Amino acid sequence: MANIDQPFLSALAGAAAAGGRYGRHSTWPGVVVSEIREAGLAVVTARKGHRGDLIAAVRSGFGVDLPATPRRVVGEEIAFVWVGPDQWLAAQHPAPKDGMEARLAPLVGLAALVDQSHGRTLLALTGPRVRDALAKGVPIDLHPRAFRPGDAASTLIAHIPVHLWQVDDRPSYEFAIARSLAQSFWQWLMAAAAEWGVQFADG
Repeated sequence: MANIDQPFLSALAGAAAAGGRYGRHSTWPGVVVSEIREAGLAVVTARKGHRGDLIAAVRSGFGVDLPATPRRVVGEEIAFVWVGPDQWLAAQHPAPKDGMEARLAPLVGLAALVDQSHGRTLLALTGPRVRDALAKGVPIDLHPRAFRPGDAASTLIAHIPVHLWQVDDRPSYEFAIARSLAQSFWQWLMAAAAEWGVQFADG
């Protein structure tokens, strides 16, 4: 079981300041970034022969059907993002007080559960030029005709593995990144979005 008493620490501590502006300073920032702190994350992997039972258990316990393609679905307080065949990333914000493994207890026996709450960080990106900035490194077509709210993808950005999904059509995105690589991603993003300006908002 994960140590749920361990405090959540910012993955960008010392690199990004709340309310800070980076790159070009104009009347409005082209990209707005915030760290979604205290998010509960867990990888859910169906056990061999139990995929159907797992889908039924998630539908019954969380009110949502697990996606079979790169999508994100939001159930009762918890979201499930397709990661790969028979594997999903479960996310809840704020994290449940007793931990993600306890939150996902109805799935024990049907899936392997790995708490990632302290292993990954979630960043939220939005702004009028966010697609332009991401296009400099994201090898995925994020045009609204190709990538819509609910769509998800796993990819590499500047050699950094990321899992991303679109939240709404503003557009807004969320990125799940290994904590050890979060500052490297932040440095890439600042460089990519510098010409339009970046604001780091308090998550």
